[in-house]
Amino acid sequence: MNGGMVVNSYNEYKKRALSNTDVKKEYDALQPEYDIIQAMIDARTSQNITQKELSDRTGITQADISRIENGTRNPSLSMMKRIAEGLGMQLKLEFVPASVQNNECLISKQ
Repeated sequence: MNGGMVVNSYNEYKKRALSNTDVKKEYDALQPEYDIIQAMIDARTSQNITQKELSDRTGITQADISRIENGTRNPSLSMMKRIAEGLGMQLKLEFVPASVQNNECLISKQ
């Protein structure tokens, strides 16, 4: 239940929540962080690499990789570079005009 109404799906809930300007502002502020986390997870899982295997490749503890992926650890730029290298990728950061609505993933293939 959400405010006395049944929510049929996550997307419906998200659409309803983002109609609130305060929620939308916070969501937009966090979106780049969630994008990089999702890019990291997608890259790791597409290669069928476990967090432990990525840990072995990078020297970053599995616990820290887990914390990064669940959003409770804010990694340094150098740590993200090590993760990208452990995935056989390079880290790419871009500054784009603020008017760009759909931020691209920050980890890309070489």
